[in-house]
Amino acid sequence: MINKLTKMNFKQFVFLFLIIGMSVNAQQKKRYKINTVAFYNLENLFDTINDPNKLDEKSPIMDMSPKERGIVYPKKIANMAKVISEIGVNPKYNKNMPAVIGVCEVENRAVLEDLINDPHLRKKDYDIIHFNSPDVRSIDVAFLYQKSLFKPMTYSKHELIIYDNNDPTKRIYTRDQLLVSGKLEGEYMHFIVNHWPSRRGGEARSRPKRVAAAKLCKSIVDSLQTINPYAKIIIMGDMNDDPFNESVKKVLQAKMNKEDVELKGIYNPMMRMIKKGMGTLAYRDALNIFDQLMFTKPFLGKDYSAFKLYKTGIFNPTYMVNKKGRYKGYPYRSFVGATWTGGYGDHFPVYSYLIREVK
Repeated sequence: MINKLTKMNFKQFVFLFLIIGMSVNAQQKKRYKINTVAFYNLENLFDTINDPNKLDEKSPIMDMSPKERGIVYPKKIANMAKVISEIGVNPKYNKNMPAVIGVCEVENRAVLEDLINDPHLRKKDYDIIHFNSPDVRSIDVAFLYQKSLFKPMTYSKHELIIYDNNDPTKRIYTRDQLLVSGKLEGEYMHFIVNHWPSRRGGEARSRPKRVAAAKLCKSIVDSLQTINPYAKIIIMGDMNDDPFNESVKKVLQAKMNKEDVELKGIYNPMMRMIKKGMGTLAYRDALNIFDQLMFTKPFLGKDYSAFKLYKTGIFNPTYMVNKKGRYKGYPYRSFVGATWTGGYGDHFPVYSYLIREVK
C-alpha cells in the first residue's frame, strides 16, 4: 500500500513539475518586432531622356538607341525593385521588406518614383527623400521609407567641397550627404546616406577625397551627438573604401568589437565580415566591402526595450551572382559597358535587423 501511494505521489509530482515548467517557459517566451534597415547601390539608375544640361550621357543607357532605352529601362527598374522587395525577408521571422533603405547612383526623383511604383514595391507605399546634388555624373543619394513605419521629421543635404590634387583652385563636384531624422515606429533616430568619391586615378591618389568625405560625415555625427550624446545614428552608404581604410577606421574611428565602442563611438560590423573574406563588390579582381552600415553605441547592448542592432548581412541571393566565367562569384551587374546584361547591380545590398521587445 505504501509503495502504491509513493508511486502515485511521484507521478503527481512529475506532472505538477511539468505544468509549472510549461507555465514558466510561456512567461519567459518573448516576442520581438523586427525592422530591416538597408543600403543598395542601384548602378546607374538613369532615365531615358538625354538632358542637355547634365552629363547624363555617362550612363550606359544613353549609348543605346531610343527604342532600346524604352525596352531596357523598365527591366532595370523591375530588377532593382525585385531586389529591394526581398532584402532582409526571412519566412521564419521577418516577412517585411526594408522599413527604410538608402540608395545611390540615381539620376533624379523621377526614377525613384518609377522604382517605388513598380509592382514589387507598390503595396508597401514607400515615399522618397531626395535632393539633386552637383555630382559631375549627375548621380545622387536618396532615402526610401515605408510611410506606415517611418515618420521623417527633418532632413537636409550636406555638400562635400573638395578640390583637384593638381589644381587646388579647381573644385571637384561630387555627391552630397543626406541626413534624415525621424521616428521608426515611434523611436527617434538619424540616418546619414553616403556615396563617397570613387577610386578613379588609383586608391592612394584619390584617398584624400574619401578622407574629406569621412570628415564631413563625422562632423554631422558630432553635431548630432553634441545635442544628444545618446543619439541613435546609422551611417550607411557606398564608401568606395573598405572598413579598415583610413577614412573609416581613422577618421570615423569605427570599431570592430562592440565592447570597444565608447559613448560617442561608432560600431562597424563590416570589419568582421571583411576579415572573413566576404564582399559586396569586386574591384580590380579583389572582393571589397565598400557598402557599409555603421551604428552609434545606443544601438548596441541587450536591453531590447528600445530598438537594438541584432544582425547585419550582405544580401547576395544566387540570382544576383555571376555563375561562370571570369567574373564568377561577382555581382551580376546590369551593364557591361553599354550592353544590358539583365543583371541586378554591380554591388550587393547590405542590411541590418533592428529588434525591439513587444510587451
